[in-house]
Amino acid sequence: MSIGIGLPISNPAALLEWARRADAGPFSTLGLLDRLVYHNPEPLTALAVLAGATTRVRLQTEVLLAPLRETALLAKQAATLDAMSGGRFVLGLGVGGREDDHHAAGTPLRDRGRRFDQQLADLRSLWSGKPHSAEAGPIGPAPAREGGPEILIGAFKPKALARVARWGDGLLAAAPPSWAGGLFDTVRHDWQEHGREGEPRLVAQVNVALGPDSLVDEAKAAMGAYYEFTGMAEQMVSGMLTTADDIRAALRAYRDLGADEVMLYCYGGDPGQVDRLADLV
Repeated sequence: MSIGIGLPISNPAALLEWARRADAGPFSTLGLLDRLVYHNPEPLTALAVLAGATTRVRLQTEVLLAPLRETALLAKQAATLDAMSGGRFVLGLGVGGREDDHHAAGTPLRDRGRRFDQQLADLRSLWSGKPHSAEAGPIGPAPAREGGPEILIGAFKPKALARVARWGDGLLAAAPPSWAGGLFDTVRHDWQEHGREGEPRLVAQVNVALGPDSLVDEAKAAMGAYYEFTGMAEQMVSGMLTTADDIRAALRAYRDLGADEVMLYCYGGDPGQVDRLADLV
């Protein structure tokens, strides 16, 4: 099972240091979340910068809110990042549920699911080299990976989980082990029902903060502010893992569920967490 690092959003300039430390090992992937009406760095731009500062780790959106973006441009951006990173780009996608994000993007919130389904089909078509339409030809460059970057879909409900087997390569489950097991089983079942070859890639995400009390307090405050819109911020923050024993236990639990990778998502800004987590794993 691989272990990745989810990057904090509080100080974009510091992410180069995070990336260099993670690239030194033993981590597999750098992940970065997406929002529009927030102070986070734009993930495709940020990951492009981090691609140039690293040589080994994968670069993953966690998750990119696809319905906020125009599909043809997204296809070009993702293919470019995939090609220029040597195939290290992983496109984690989701629909997004913040009304203000959709208002700022000029996209209707109520249509996001239907729009997302069409986007997934269109992305696959464009990455295969097919023309955009009768009026426009193919959109390059060709991605490094045939068929386009690996797509992970962030989902919880059955209809959303079904997209993994239809269009994706795997699931990104931001859920504790007690919940993730059911999500994994649903995706495996759908995968077989659709006659897909091989196995879906199963990636879990857990929020962590490892360091002094001041760092833990900072991380909890940052996560609480990010999820304030849900009305469940306090409950979500309470699930943050802040001790080495708890993090190790969660990793064992995800491994027992068959996870291929676990992303340790950090909200505290101290890059020393990379080294502390490296010692732990």
